Amino acid sequence: MSDLIKSVVLASLGVLSLTREKAEKLAKDLIRKGELSETEEAKFVKDLMKKAEKAGGEIEEKIEKTVGKTLKKLNIPTRKDLDEIKEKLDKLSKK
Repeated sequence: MSDLIKSVVLASLGVLSLTREKAEKLAKDLIRKGELSETEEAKFVKDLMKKAEKAGGEIEEKIEKTVGKTLKKLNIPTRKDLDEIKEKLDKLSKK
């Protein structure tokens, strides 16, 4: 597996494993350290979850592009390619 794919997969696991519970724990830790006020906690958690969701979507897109490029380089047909072949075979069979 290439270094890029490894990095993308590891980063996605980190982002996708962020749960509301973990975000709230992080907020509590920041409050305890005095780096965040209690009134800012809810907004902080909400913003953190939005960023994690956005990052997860971006990582998913990168993974899809990387996998697509890899399949193309290896000359492995995609689901779309196989579906097109199946349609052609069905048409030929009917003739």
